[in-house]
Amino acid sequence: MRFPWAARSLPPEAGVTLEAGERVLVHARTPDGGFVVATDRALRLPAGVVMPWYRIDRALWDEQGLLVVGTDGARRRVELPDPGRLPEAVRERVTSSILVNRHVRLGDRGGVRLVARRVPGQETADWEFVFDAGLDPADPGLRAAAEQALEQLRRNLGV
Repeated sequence: MRFPWAARSLPPEAGVTLEAGERVLVHARTPDGGFVVATDRALRLPAGVVMPWYRIDRALWDEQGLLVVGTDGARRRVELPDPGRLPEAVRERVTSSILVNRHVRLGDRGGVRLVARRVPGQETADWEFVFDAGLDPADPGLRAAAEQALEQLRRNLGV
């Protein structure tokens, strides 16, 4: 798929090494001369940080730039006062990696969000449990209830 905002080329001074077959979609320059690059496989941040699309929980934009939150909870902030078309590319890529995003109640205290993400080169989806605030993900009873909810969802959706 060709994106209308796709970059024709990445400047050599970007210093980004792409994997074989990886394509640049769009890029933007940081105030200190670094680059943020969206490819068909990942978001590449300054200092060699590579975040595959399926490992990004959310990306938030404001006047100063970009905050990327990984599925592991890691937060990365990049100054990017002129992002160009990067926000659209990031939104599209992260959204397209999500196959299922369903919240399931686990009792009176809350529930769990079950998220299935598409992983390139992998036939099965990567499932993630995101427990509501105040719930302990290490609680064996909650974990078992979440696993049961996941199995039922997988049967219903065939994923």
